Amino acid sequence: MLNLSRPRSVATLALAILTVVAAPLLSAQAIPESPLQHHLSRLELGVTAIGQITKEVTGLNALNPPLRQSVTQRASTTVGFLATLRYVKSPLIGFEGNYSQARFTQNYTNYIPGGAQAKASEYSLGYVAHTPSIFGLKPFAAVGVGSMAFRPTAGGGQGLLTQARMVYYYNVGIDDALFSKHFGVRLHLRQAFYKAPDFGANYLTIQQQTNTLEPGVGFFLKF
Repeated sequence: MLNLSRPRSVATLALAILTVVAAPLLSAQAIPESPLQHHLSRLELGVTAIGQITKEVTGLNALNPPLRQSVTQRASTTVGFLATLRYVKSPLIGFEGNYSQARFTQNYTNYIPGGAQAKASEYSLGYVAHTPSIFGLKPFAAVGVGSMAFRPTAGGGQGLLTQARMVYYYNVGIDDALFSKHFGVRLHLRQAFYKAPDFGANYLTIQQQTNTLEPGVGFFLKF
């Protein structure tokens, strides 16, 4: 005769083990999300390396008419970084804070041979919106406003003064999640608009608007 009791015992034991293992998982799923967890799940941190290509501008400086000269201001092309913290409530409603930094040389025709070295740091806030995913890519667009601080360096800053300018920007790009929705690659094209820095020196003051194009690539982390 066949012994049917042993298979039944094994099945019963397996069912008991499965119940013991699954019970904590089921109970964990039943725990409601706390308000803190809910808000943290909406946060995104992005860090990208950016290129900086600044428009050349020309104007008459602010010296008295007999001494006034035409000055062309040209910033060297350089690289820096951009850090962005976003709070995304829904695809069409999101907010971001930005901090960027780069080091460059500001060149002026007729003045400061060799140019003046400086650091540019942006502090800005903006609005960001996302569109539905396209082929697994998540497009976004952002606009905002803030301040750009120009700080001449100790070594090559020519003794010029630190200066802040109002800045406004737009940013368009895509996020591509890797491995999970919590981590991925970010590509973007950003442009910042501001008045050309003169570091408080009237012989460098030309009162012209310029802009910096900032292509970037990096990563994002979603909490």
